[in-house]
Amino acid sequence: MIFKSAVTRVAISKSVPSRIGRYGYEQFSKVMGPLESAKKAAAYKAVDEYVKDNSIIGIGSGSTVIYAVHRLAERVREENLRVICIPTSFQARQLIINHHLALSDLEIHPKLSCTIDGADEVDAEMNLLKGGGGCLLQEKIVASCSDELIIVADYTKNSQRLGEQFKKGVSIEVIPLAYVPIKQRILENLGGSIDLRMAKAKLGPVLTDNGNFILDWHFPNNITDWNKINTEILLLPGVVETGIFINMAKKAYFGMADGSVKEQSQV
Repeated sequence: MIFKSAVTRVAISKSVPSRIGRYGYEQFSKVMGPLESAKKAAAYKAVDEYVKDNSIIGIGSGSTVIYAVHRLAERVREENLRVICIPTSFQARQLIINHHLALSDLEIHPKLSCTIDGADEVDAEMNLLKGGGGCLLQEKIVASCSDELIIVADYTKNSQRLGEQFKKGVSIEVIPLAYVPIKQRILENLGGSIDLRMAKAKLGPVLTDNGNFILDWHFPNNITDWNKINTEILLLPGVVETGIFINMAKKAYFGMADGSVKEQSQV
């Protein structure tokens, strides 16, 4: 496979919400920090280049996707685009509703033009780590139904190898009944360490939108064959899905601290 990268500059407003809610823009301030500027630049460029009239778009999850949905809503209003949106999570659904975009699902529209989503990390071979927000299963399902998966992120998510910058590990969604046996099998077979992800605003573990638990596997730093690792984990009974995305993303846009946008693509 051939991987290409390029850097372009994007003219972008410096206005940003002083507080960005999980489901959209809430109020604006005058100054945007470099990280938020980077997210906005990447999201705007992706939406401008990949969203066309009469298209069905998957809406991903995370902080950068908020900017993508805001830009999509602007283009729908200004250009009278006909776009149908498929959410990957509760957060994505609320973003679509709050921006008055057309909402649908995979039962009605099982084939998508593209999905625009974030990532926790992207390596030099366009492998992804996702699931830091707990939406990995629905994100992977929607991405698999799309002609193209487009990633938007800031410069901190761009790495040569997985685990270089993102230190929270691989997210693994599991059936609650099986989390202890799965944890033990991974430790025995693959090493590293594993934590059951705990909730912050309630007692007990995080529950996904599908009612499952999430294990965070802090993997050894000598892994080179992610496809083999992903397959081995998925074969464990009780594993629903992993946050390892192999050969799924066509292109990634990374907003940089200087206002430029780095593009990385898989050919």
